[in-house]
Amino acid sequence: MPLGLRGKKKDKFKETNMLVDAEAPVAGGRGDEDDAATPIAAASPPPQVPVRLLFHTQLAHGSPTGRVEGFASVRELYAKIAEAFHIAPTEIMFCTLNTHKIDMDKLLGVQIGLEDFIFAHVKGVKKEVEVFKSEDSLGLTITDNGNGCAFIKRIKAGSLIDQIKVICVGDHIESINGKSVVGCRHYEVAKYLKDLEKGQMFTLKLIEPLKSFDMIEPRSKGGSFAEGKITRGKETLRLRSKGPATVEEMPSDIEEKAIKKVDDLLEMYMGIRDPELAATMVEAGKGKNNPDEFAIALDEALGDFAFPDEFVFDVWGAIGDAMQGRF
Repeated sequence: MPLGLRGKKKDKFKETNMLVDAEAPVAGGRGDEDDAATPIAAASPPPQVPVRLLFHTQLAHGSPTGRVEGFASVRELYAKIAEAFHIAPTEIMFCTLNTHKIDMDKLLGVQIGLEDFIFAHVKGVKKEVEVFKSEDSLGLTITDNGNGCAFIKRIKAGSLIDQIKVICVGDHIESINGKSVVGCRHYEVAKYLKDLEKGQMFTLKLIEPLKSFDMIEPRSKGGSFAEGKITRGKETLRLRSKGPATVEEMPSDIEEKAIKKVDDLLEMYMGIRDPELAATMVEAGKGKNNPDEFAIALDEALGDFAFPDEFVFDVWGAIGDAMQGRF
């Protein structure tokens, strides 16, 4: 990848889906990211996911409680949830942890706390909106579910899109000017929107999540899962696009600072914010002795991005600064 080292890349290193009535969430078992000569100390290989690691799930708009287990990626998780509720995996827009409401701070990304309860938000009403791009910035933050569905994660207050009240946080972007963006990653959709010509009209086809009635509280409220927090305890299940899911320690305070700094760099270079992507990049720095090794690790984990050399150097520096306590 970057830094001229592509030619030296190293070689890469019983299902249950029954529905249950009014069950409280439980932990399926116990046990995803310091100072040294390198930015991040080498870590021992994480343990494999316990076979019986079990999570409880519901459809966010209301349903019985389902159980899912035996998944290693977001795509597999969606397939398990879809099977439990007899729906197509493509109907699931995104999942939240411990809340049935559309709360973008509680999105399920690549990590799930071992006691977290998963709520699946499915497709609801379709809508078509015409927008006049009067400004360069629309004020949108786009993310995706890792399974082909890009949606609106944030709308900046006072922005162009904020003035169009029919466009809401949580809406799935199905097409832009008649071009389908289903299956695209969030950064591809964000770039497409950014590249639209200023001073022109464009059309968005959106699908909003199926809503529950506000007076309906999430089922199993009497259970032990925490509201207002994404995870409890110090361990999470980390889902990966390649390789098995693993149970890992939560990132330390220092690693969280590194993730925040890398997220800032992502916004500066790419115009997106993506803490999960930033966490993956920080993780890729573990055990690496120099920027070249880090570049190879990024290429193996995130080759689709083709990060430029300058960005890789800045990320490497940011990780090192965080680990040395320089900010």
